[in-house]
Amino acid sequence: MIKTDIKVKLQYNRDDLINEIINRLPVNKDEIKEVTILKRRLDIDNGSAGYKMTLGISFDKEREAGLLRMKKKVGEYTPFVYERVLSKLTTRPVVVGAGPSGLFCALVLAEGGAKPIILERGLDVERRIERVNRFIKERKLDTECNIQFGEGGAGTYSDGKLKVGCRDEYKFKVLSEFITHGAGADIMYSDTAHIGTDRLSLIIKSMREKIISLGGEFIFSAKLTDIMIKDGKVCGAEYIKDGENMSVSTNNLVLAVGHSARDTFRMLLNKGIPMQQKGFGVGLRIEHPREYINKLIYGGSYTDGLESASYHLVTHLQNGRSVYSFCMCPGGTVVAAASDTGGVVTNGMSVYNRDGDNSNAAILVSVTPEDFGGGGVLGGFEFQRKLEALAYRHGGENYSAPMQNLRSFMSGGKPSSDGVRPTYPLGCECVSHSEYLPEYITQSIALGIRDFEDWKRGYFLDEAVLTGVETRSTSPVRILRTLTYEAEGVCGLYPIGEGAGYAGGIVSSATDGVRCARTILMYKNN
Repeated sequence: MIKTDIKVKLQYNRDDLINEIINRLPVNKDEIKEVTILKRRLDIDNGSAGYKMTLGISFDKEREAGLLRMKKKVGEYTPFVYERVLSKLTTRPVVVGAGPSGLFCALVLAEGGAKPIILERGLDVERRIERVNRFIKERKLDTECNIQFGEGGAGTYSDGKLKVGCRDEYKFKVLSEFITHGAGADIMYSDTAHIGTDRLSLIIKSMREKIISLGGEFIFSAKLTDIMIKDGKVCGAEYIKDGENMSVSTNNLVLAVGHSARDTFRMLLNKGIPMQQKGFGVGLRIEHPREYINKLIYGGSYTDGLESASYHLVTHLQNGRSVYSFCMCPGGTVVAAASDTGGVVTNGMSVYNRDGDNSNAAILVSVTPEDFGGGGVLGGFEFQRKLEALAYRHGGENYSAPMQNLRSFMSGGKPSSDGVRPTYPLGCECVSHSEYLPEYITQSIALGIRDFEDWKRGYFLDEAVLTGVETRSTSPVRILRTLTYEAEGVCGLYPIGEGAGYAGGIVSSATDGVRCARTILMYKNN
């Protein structure tokens, strides 16, 4: 197969692709056997919108050999192939956590015949949705099943953005599985690939059913409480379910617990599992009208056929801090992402169509262990908890969130709520964010927004609103592990994904799970 680059209009079909190939290469339509879109990028540079594409094209071998001599126009392309690995395990592996890393780890283990057991502290995705909706309706937070905990992990309530980057066989495996279970085929090649929270819930259920069909077992409402270790090797796990202490024997225990399982990290620290602090981001979630952001990003190229616009902004301030947009949700909503009683946490979410009135993104400031004020290796968690409790108090102590418009935030004057209607579902209280956030956070956000305005004139919209607080950008710790994915000093214990400090987002978490599962299947024979 060869690859070549073309340009097409915004609305295209297969015939358009064929015609562009014929215009670019000395070939006839009848010679083309197969056409695959390898990459698609939006092109708005010339005042009219279209796509730049890289295509994979199949001809007979002799014709491909001849075309490959046209080095300025074509290159060689070898499709990714993912090969299954069969299990050599003598005990069933246990996966703790059913987020992206845990689900994909369990899937690969199941495909290899290992019949994994999955312990998830929250509920299955169907009942999880009910608990989240009850929190919004009744303000009664279930600390074991919420936007952070439950089947699918925190990514279930997100934009479902897929940051792919350079593709390899592991990312191919992840994207292929998403497509098999209900995602659109365009996630394999689009540079703005996303699934949407509405589709993610259905995909997660379908993946669970596949794992079960291959011999896997899910145990929901099962919170890990202890790890059994003998002579430096894992021999089992203890968990609590329905108020009853239970245990399971295993030689391979995968920790895919996510970035908010604070009690689990405390247990790991007490077990002597090596961990270290790491920095993350803290800030506020900003909302602009979706149509405003569309026009701001697309400019004169904006037409109705374009998808809701996304952006990513970052600046490095003279005070040594970075300010950046995070988890941008076009046409999305701000969600109530608390998992601890008496704390307010914001995050963002979009459905597949991205057609809500507002577009939102977190504007985060980099924080480091020096900011945590002590607390040892888990100091970052305590730092988060303190800010979340302050936001709860200033929001009225009923899970409403502090909010003010951008004009009043930037001026430092009396807080005002005039402007964009916030989408945070539990209501907002008009509060100056400087009343509960450290000065270096609010000042850095203000400086960052001024830089963003210099780069994208109009971003500083008086009527935009800022809602807080955003603390769960990523894990504040890293569990130290070896090249075999095992925790340092403990054979058979595998910390993976974002919670363990080795991923950031759905795709990187999922691929970490795939790689870990393959390592267990290939090298473990116990």
